[in-house]
Amino acid sequence: MESIIKVNQGDTKWDIRHKVWNYIEVKNLASFPRPVHNRIPNFKGALEACEKVLLLEIFTKAAVVKVDPDKALEGVRLASLQARKTLLVPTPRLKTGLFNRIITPKGATRKELHVCSTSQGVKEMSVPVGLDDKVQVDLVVVGSVAVSNKGYRIGKGEGFADMEYAMMACMGAVCESTVVVTIVHDCQVVDIPEELTESHDLTVDFILTPTRIIKTECTHPKPQGIIWSKVSRLRVSELKSLLREHVAVPLRISWKGTKHRVFLLYSDDTGA
Repeated sequence: MESIIKVNQGDTKWDIRHKVWNYIEVKNLASFPRPVHNRIPNFKGALEACEKVLLLEIFTKAAVVKVDPDKALEGVRLASLQARKTLLVPTPRLKTGLFNRIITPKGATRKELHVCSTSQGVKEMSVPVGLDDKVQVDLVVVGSVAVSNKGYRIGKGEGFADMEYAMMACMGAVCESTVVVTIVHDCQVVDIPEELTESHDLTVDFILTPTRIIKTECTHPKPQGIIWSKVSRLRVSELKSLLREHVAVPLRISWKGTKHRVFLLYSDDTGA
């Protein structure tokens, strides 16, 4: 199927983001919240796209599903809770840890499960999962601004989905066989040049739209650890907060070398 939104030679990630955001707004394809600029778009038909996750064998087999908190992914969170799977969501901006686990009321009705799947439910009905807890995630579901048939993904530009996956890889929560799915409108499937995809970028294995299930067959490796030279100073401060939360603050954090690698100095092996 030919892409609706055209990507020109020399377009940057930000060029592609703005083309998608503008198209969705001009064509009135967006649902609340609006405008979609600087967001993962919540689009008309998102629920239909989310329901296609039920057709994936990996979803049927998955025991633990991690789903981003975007409004467009609400249907996947609901489907996961209805299937009695362990549902993990990232903590807001990674300020107090990596995961929260949704806790549903005993004998919850569909209406109560729907509440748990909303952004308000994520805030009120979840508990933190510690970095030292042994978690194995079977399926990761992320939002996207744009994605290609080949699995190359562009988020909203803050890099949290990429960093969350890298942190999960570091703690052994995901591995090479972990499947990554994204939910988008058909217009968000565009021809993203491979050269725009960097080593820290998360790629996807399946794309679900209101009309299609696309298996990408992507061979580009997913992040296997945090690339510190790609982490902004703002995010480093957030990671410092995360270290303080888990009583693992180093004596010193220093940046060295042409690749701007970061070194954490601890006074003892336990802290390290």
